[in-house]
Amino acid sequence: MMSDRTNILIVDDLPDKQLVYQSILEELGQNLVTAQSGAEALKQVLRQEFAVILLDVNMPGMDGFETAALIRKRKKSAHTPIIFVTAFADDFHIAQGYAHGAVDFIPSPVVPDVLRSKVRVFVELFRMTQQVKQQAKERLALQEERLKRTAAEDTNRRLAFLARASGVLGRSLDAVATARDLARLPLPFLADASVVMLAAGAEPALVIQAQVDGSGESLLEEAVSPDVLPAHLADRIERVLATGVTEAYDPLHPEANVPPTVGIWPLMARGKPIAALALLTGPSGRSCGAAEVAMAETLASRGAIALDNARFHFDLQEADRRKDDFLAMLAHELRNPLGPIRNAVHVLQLAGPDNPTLTQAREMIDRQVTHMARLVDDLLDATRIARGKILVRKEGCDLRQIVVQTAEDYRSVFEASGIHFAVEAGEQPVWIQGDPTRLAQLIGNLLHNAHKFTDPEGRVKVSLSVDDTEQAARLTIQDTGIGIDRAVLARLFEVFTQADRSLDRSRGGLGLGLALVKGLVEMHGGNVRAASAGAGQGAEFTVTLPLSGTATAQAVAGADDQLNGKACRVLVIEDNRDAAESVRMLLALAGHEVQTAHTGQAGLETAHRFRPQVVLCDIGLPGGMNGYQVCRALREDPALASTYVIALTGYGRDEDQRQSHEAGFDLHLTKPVDYDVLRRAMATSRRH
Repeated sequence: MMSDRTNILIVDDLPDKQLVYQSILEELGQNLVTAQSGAEALKQVLRQEFAVILLDVNMPGMDGFETAALIRKRKKSAHTPIIFVTAFADDFHIAQGYAHGAVDFIPSPVVPDVLRSKVRVFVELFRMTQQVKQQAKERLALQEERLKRTAAEDTNRRLAFLARASGVLGRSLDAVATARDLARLPLPFLADASVVMLAAGAEPALVIQAQVDGSGESLLEEAVSPDVLPAHLADRIERVLATGVTEAYDPLHPEANVPPTVGIWPLMARGKPIAALALLTGPSGRSCGAAEVAMAETLASRGAIALDNARFHFDLQEADRRKDDFLAMLAHELRNPLGPIRNAVHVLQLAGPDNPTLTQAREMIDRQVTHMARLVDDLLDATRIARGKILVRKEGCDLRQIVVQTAEDYRSVFEASGIHFAVEAGEQPVWIQGDPTRLAQLIGNLLHNAHKFTDPEGRVKVSLSVDDTEQAARLTIQDTGIGIDRAVLARLFEVFTQADRSLDRSRGGLGLGLALVKGLVEMHGGNVRAASAGAGQGAEFTVTLPLSGTATAQAVAGADDQLNGKACRVLVIEDNRDAAESVRMLLALAGHEVQTAHTGQAGLETAHRFRPQVVLCDIGLPGGMNGYQVCRALREDPALASTYVIALTGYGRDEDQRQSHEAGFDLHLTKPVDYDVLRRAMATSRRH
């Protein structure tokens, strides 16, 4: 007798998460078996059979992918469905998971209804398979040895077919491609012809027909209307889609020219039919027994899962596209006010009095605007952030200056907390190839970390030195804080690692800061390490970065000296009046003759009258003519075709830059633009 309860294996190294999954799946009424490691999971798989394995990807020691590979190597568990649970559901991890035999991915934190629904499907598939096996065993017990061998061979073919079906249906996340595979799969094993009809939604219903030709190849026909089918068959399929009820074997339908059917099955997902599968008999005159019908039902169930996964993937892609559009618009809206702020800082720098306090304030504002601008850039590529792949823009820079400036920005924070703060950076520049903003960010993260874990009256010391032997710069940040436990130290730079595990978590954060530090240091070709003698003994973080020498910096300085040249006539087309006026003031102080316009049409009219040598044009302009159209109009006018046109915009995606190039812009600058970058752009325009 087959047990009413099937086994479900939950593999996760965190007891809290196991408890959550058990509470979610408890209502399924199945045996829930838990394992806290890959090795323990393998032992459980050897002891008993499971309908489905819920497997965490990120586990210490043997991770989920390695565990899955070993499970697949065992004959007993080679086809056990594995559902990966992970917080990193990007294309790379999904592809790696399917390569290791996954049938599905569920992002963490899980949605209870989704988890229950997907696990329930595999439990039902398992019970159905077990039922087929049980029926085969009962028949084998009643037949002679020859019939036993035949039945065993048939069973093996069925299992091989189901295994192949799982592989084929899991290879694509495109709904139409999956439907085509589903139409081909049962031919000629279960039927002579098949029909898959996808339920109509916003688009017309898609009908895919398959039949076997004389050479054994399956031929496909597609249509967007059920009218291509015989009326009786179309009516039955549409009835199954409407009711969600299977229509059984119909060997001898009286209507002429209507092939008999093995059956018509609804493909259910989330309680609704999303497609229907009809299997038809033909010239072969095949008979369809309970085993064939059961296999067809299993195929339909697996097809439903595959189509639902494809639909879910499409929904995720669509949501991701909408997210990207939203982030692009958000970044544009955030960049617009940053532009005038940065321009005003440079205006104050050029026109303001030489007051040390004002100079310090301007420099602080400029650095913080730079940080904000780069954070806005990160919004444009959420996938890149999720993968920890933040781009760096390297240039020759003085690490000593960055360390001193960043330390001074944090000095007031340490003093307000009663922490003694000291900086030893020497007097000579330390030249490296790096991204100044990202270097300041990683130094700031380390200083923030030292402040967070150091009590009042403690000490924090920043030291910068040069190792001539290794040709490397070494930055050390020491504190007398609470120290780092040895167990935490080994995983300190991993994502979500928390040094503060107290109940109030007064010192804890998100566990991302040090992981980001490690990533940024490695992107600069360096390394970072942490050391601590233990609890209460303080901590020391050491960042090592390769030197680049002074030649690059001297070359940059020499290039800057060459940027001074004759003034230009410049037209600024910008609907944000503060942005337009701040750019005008900045360029006017540099000696350029500047005029402004606030719509695309007004910009063209001013260009015809003013004859500018350089045009700075926003992309998102009001009045029916955007920046792309303005640039195309300038290029089409012989009198203005050679004008150097720069896109000055809040849109900064690769797609936006490509569109700027196609429209005829010479250069694409993203707001807020650094004054040195703008000066170089103006110098470039004078050389054309």
